[in-house]
Amino acid sequence: MREVIWDKPKEVPEWVIENVDENVLAKLPPGTRIEGIYPHGTSYWTRTAAIKTSQADNRKQTFFLKVSHHESGKDMMSSEFVSMTLIRNTVPDIAPLPIAWGTYAIDSDIHFYLCSFHDMTDDIPEIQPLAAKVAELHGKGLSPNGKYGFSVPTYQSKCPEQAADGSSSILLDDPWPQPVEWKSSWEEFFLISLKWILEKEEESQGYDAQLSSLKQALFEKVVPRLLRPLETGGNRIEPRLVHGDLWDGNCSTDIATNMPIIFDATSTYAHNEYELAPWRPPRHNIGKHYIEAYTRYFPPSAPQSDFDDRLTLYCIRFDSLSSALYPGNLRFRNIIMVNMRLLVEKFPNGYEGTHMRKRSEG
Repeated sequence: MREVIWDKPKEVPEWVIENVDENVLAKLPPGTRIEGIYPHGTSYWTRTAAIKTSQADNRKQTFFLKVSHHESGKDMMSSEFVSMTLIRNTVPDIAPLPIAWGTYAIDSDIHFYLCSFHDMTDDIPEIQPLAAKVAELHGKGLSPNGKYGFSVPTYQSKCPEQAADGSSSILLDDPWPQPVEWKSSWEEFFLISLKWILEKEEESQGYDAQLSSLKQALFEKVVPRLLRPLETGGNRIEPRLVHGDLWDGNCSTDIATNMPIIFDATSTYAHNEYELAPWRPPRHNIGKHYIEAYTRYFPPSAPQSDFDDRLTLYCIRFDSLSSALYPGNLRFRNIIMVNMRLLVEKFPNGYEGTHMRKRSEG
């Protein structure tokens, strides 16, 4: 979902992946001999590389290295390590093996994340294998304390700033830590997250009176109407481990196994359906057929009649991030306003409307 300007120079200097730092080497298996380090893959605000090695038994092995800088980069590398470790421990064959994160010996302002290397295709995973594996992750990945949140802050992006000509965004070294404080209620947790990202969107795009009115109705009417029934009236959901940003840019197909592989996680324990929000926009290659397949492995939560509307609500959260990344470009703001209006007009009476409808039906 991040359609970032690709021709902007990266802030992380090239030299960080020209040699293998001694602190990176120390995290590799004993007896590792470095044969080379080469730029590999694409990343919006880090440098990424493949480290080719010979092991003590003369076996060839490649590792993947991601490098960032400043204190913000340190936080991003450490949180990705925590996220990916949890995913790997829950479903081992869906993610690379995280090995370590740390700081360069040569420069304490440079930080890294190290994991196993996988040759990947340029294709998105096939529908059924991805749906099955994501459902397995959600089924097995239960919150350690029964609450929604995460043990460390996680990051989906860095703050944008409008270019001098007002035409595009520039990525700055100021990441946005998502609010992940533990909460017992999914409604409360999601509402905090939604308000947070919409504040960021307004900081980026500016105030709009119509949007402000829609936001208030969304917070006061729509969120309670769609999320409170998940945890009331005999219904129950459990916090599940989610990748947190699972669009087609953060997954691929492993050439060796022909199975899905996911990466760049910004995890939290959430309502499992929250994971499906990036699969809803038509602009993404992972779309409605994946959602349909997923629900065969992990059926929609009760009330099932609200399933599509819940995904619309969750998608507003993801599209708001996209809007915040592009100051001056109102494409995503217009999308979220359309979806807000749809939900606000559909549920004008909020949670109380649920009971009004039941009384009229009775």
